[in-house]
Order: sequence, then structure tokens, then C-alpha cells
Amino acid sequence: MTVQVKDMVLEKVGIGPVSARVYQGAEFGKGAPIVLFFHGGAFLESGIQAGIKASAVAESMAKAGAIVAIPDYNAPLGNVFPKPLEVGYSLFSYLANKRASGIGDRNSLLLIAGEEAGGNIAAGVALKARDHYADALDGQILISPLLDPFMGTSSIREADGIGMRQRWSEGWSHYLSGGGCHPYAAPCLCSRIAGVAPALIFTAEDDPLRDETVGYAARLKAAGVEVRQHILPAGGGWPSIYGGKTDGTSNWQENVSRQFTSFVQELSVQHQLH
Repeated sequence: MTVQVKDMVLEKVGIGPVSARVYQGAEFGKGAPIVLFFHGGAFLESGIQAGIKASAVAESMAKAGAIVAIPDYNAPLGNVFPKPLEVGYSLFSYLANKRASGIGDRNSLLLIAGEEAGGNIAAGVALKARDHYADALDGQILISPLLDPFMGTSSIREADGIGMRQRWSEGWSHYLSGGGCHPYAAPCLCSRIAGVAPALIFTAEDDPLRDETVGYAARLKAAGVEVRQHILPAGGGWPSIYGGKTDGTSNWQENVSRQFTSFVQELSVQHQLH
């Protein structure tokens, strides 16, 4: 499916206008799922250009029939917690209330997604949605999310090899520089994760964020959350999605599209039953 890309401004978001880049399949149908996608960038990048880095994953979802909106979520209030999360939640609330005005329609499933630092924001928005607006969020898609500010897992030791350890360390220091470490800022430290939206979670065997991703998936499952977890094979270029050095040729797109389609189909069935 051919993917169309357009830039737009979401005018009536609670915190003020937010620029976004929207990907959608040319033949997307009525009731196409809406995906609010938070780009990566180690908590340090903002601007529509940062969202372009997410285009490979966004295109995979758009090719599967979704409407994917990548907002410039760091621009309105800055990129130190809790400001990006406030913008993310405000965008989620806007889309939940305005599905019939420009993006999707009232029959559309609403999902949030994010990769790397954006995966952190998506997980935090999912927690906040559970606490304040639970029925509006149909699912969350976490793509190698940055969840552990202590960078204490075994797999994170591989970050030096792909040139990401210092960047992630600087990113965490910046993101948490407002003081304290709220559970929404570091979801892996959150003690109460039951009741969040069903999750589709991706990592890869050669992903330094693998252990914290898999660990969070296990905790969600233990808390009774429906989880689909996929660990992609090493050598498929996966670390390139967040700027990591890799010798592999990217070959994960079709897998992501297929798993996304299956996840949406399952959510649609559950939605109809309710």
C-alpha cells in the first residue's frame, strides 16, 4: 500500500497547537485505527525532523492501514519531565474527543505508540490514561522503550558497541533534571501497572534496550495486562531505528506490519464484544 505523508497542526489541543506529521495508507478505510506515535531521540530531540526518523516504523503501520500521527511533542513546553508527558497526554485526550475531525472517525481504534524515548512517553501516557481516561485508549505499542534511568540491565552494556550509551545517559540526566523520579517518568519503576491498555511490544536480540523491554513486558503480563511480545532476530538492523550503529540491513518492516495488523484485529474483536 502506498503511504501518503502530510504535515499539519493540531490546533485545539489543551496545551496549545502542536505540529504533527501524519502517515496514512492511500487506501485506508473507514474506521482506520489512529496511532499517536511518539518519536525517539533520547529525550533530546524535537521538531518535525525528529519525527522523520520514526518514518520507517510509522510507514510499516500505515502500510497496514493505520493513520499514524507523529507530534512534535517536545516543542510546546520543552523536553524535561513532566512537560513531554503533559503534551503527550493532552494530545491523546484531544484525539479521544475529536476522532471525527480530521484524523480518523468515531469507529477508529485509538492507540499510542513510541520508540526509544518516545516509548517511555507512550508507556507513561498509558499509565496516566488508566488513571484518568481508561476507556478511551484501546492499546499501546512500545518499540524498544527507554524505561530504566539507572541503565542497570545486562543488555545495556551493549550500548557502547552501537554508540548509544553516552547519548542515553545524557538523555536521562536531561529528562529527569526537573528533580525526582515519578513512576510516569520511569515506568519500569512503577509499582502499580495493572489495568493499563493491552500492549504490543517489540525489541530485538541485538537491542541494548532488550532486557528492560522484556522485563516490563513480563511485569505487565504478571499484572494481568494482555501483552504480545516480539523479539526480532539479531542482524536485522533494528538498532538503526533510534540511531544505533548497525551492519545489518533493515528487514524488520514486514514483521512489524504483520504483528501490528494482528494486534489491531484482536483489539477490534474485543471492542465489538464490549
